[in-house]
Amino acid sequence: MTATAAPSAQTGSPAAGGQSGRRPRLWRNPWRHPWFLEGFTWLYLIWSIVPIGLAVLFSFNNGKSQSTWQGFSWRWYFSDPVNSVLHDPQLHAAVIQTLRLSVYTTLIAVPIGVAFALGINRWRGITSASFNFVMILSFVIPELIFGVALFLLFTVLFKTVGLGTLAETLGLVTWTVSWPAIIVQARLVTIGRQYEEAAADLGATQMQTMRKVMLPLLAPAIFASAVLVFSSVIDDFVIVDLLNSNASNTPMSVYIYSQQHGGNGGPALNALGTIMLVMSFVIAIIGYIGYRFMTRGERGDRNDALATIAGA
Repeated sequence: MTATAAPSAQTGSPAAGGQSGRRPRLWRNPWRHPWFLEGFTWLYLIWSIVPIGLAVLFSFNNGKSQSTWQGFSWRWYFSDPVNSVLHDPQLHAAVIQTLRLSVYTTLIAVPIGVAFALGINRWRGITSASFNFVMILSFVIPELIFGVALFLLFTVLFKTVGLGTLAETLGLVTWTVSWPAIIVQARLVTIGRQYEEAAADLGATQMQTMRKVMLPLLAPAIFASAVLVFSSVIDDFVIVDLLNSNASNTPMSVYIYSQQHGGNGGPALNALGTIMLVMSFVIAIIGYIGYRFMTRGERGDRNDALATIAGA
């Protein structure tokens, strides 16, 4: 009995000692630290951000060189009486035209998109399904093909419209109207129809239900749609490049490309691009803060807000 018990105790002692001395191999992280993925992510960020940072940096260069730093200055923004963004008529007109197109497109596309979303959500049938398919199809059509089609439309069929600010606005509205439609429609699916039914049970008319119940519930999606449309128009290039007619209705993206492509680039173009970048960042931040504020009583985190603002 003693001889039999001794080996048993000796056999069990390493296992007990192993459990107390170190963790079993089963508890180790099988994936380890993702060094490769982390390194690739940092490499991508450096590759993407460093050129933009250099362009922004040399927009504050006191000289005309884009390779030699000659001191910090606001010369290319407003100090230079001739070549700065503030005083150069073409640069100044490009900024004003970009803001004009963004405001016009947002004010027109968002209400139409909301109306489309309500109609598609409430109107069941082949027609509503067809319109819903067309809305989704606009995300698949290449913008270049869409822009060429609009160019032919305004130069061949609707010659009275012609090229210019009106054509640019109509083209941008047509291109972006599907974004608020899809975002608002997703919001409608989320909130359901119980609020409308409850308002109807309390004696509210359809107009009162829409104004006092549905619009407040849809406000976050409408606001996110407006931010998305406004920010997308700021950096749109293909449609406005095909539909602008002269320097007075040329936005920033087209002006920067045409000048840089023609070899006439300089720090003033860097300043113009920096203004364009800052405008996009400001609109995105406003949209993020506004969406988080409007949905503060609902469940959701920062990723939900960013995904909605980005149109995901």
